[in-house]
Amino acid sequence: MTATSHTTPVETTPVDPADVPPMRVAHRGGDKFDINVRGHVVRVDQPVKDRGEDTAPTPTELCIASLASCVAFYARRYLARHALPTEGLAVEATFDMGSKPARVAGIDMRLIVPEGVPADRLDALLAVATHCTVHNTLASGPEVSITLADAPVG
Repeated sequence: MTATSHTTPVETTPVDPADVPPMRVAHRGGDKFDINVRGHVVRVDQPVKDRGEDTAPTPTELCIASLASCVAFYARRYLARHALPTEGLAVEATFDMGSKPARVAGIDMRLIVPEGVPADRLDALLAVATHCTVHNTLASGPEVSITLADAPVG
């Protein structure tokens, strides 16, 4: 019996956007909003210093967290696919803000590799992690459209 290398993509089943209900972000008072994604609710708020109540992360923090969690997901899948340790896997993220326009100007990610992962696997692990869906999306600059819904009369 010969061992084979598994090179299947991490996400093997494409998601048809028509099958996924739209995300809904609803105002909950002050600067708080609830984000409903397929029945899962995540709240965002602003820090007290920015006139929020600091009950949840900011939208910008969630954006960075989305990237970090996608990197971690791809790294874990790589490690599992190659029967390598996953205990202790983590991603730490920091970011810098820019202005004119307000935006995230820089993001630093640190992939914390579990003990026992051989050195000869690190380059491949990093290559997989840096090609996660969220990173690819940010690197490719997706088209974004914002429109007004039908406004109530009155």
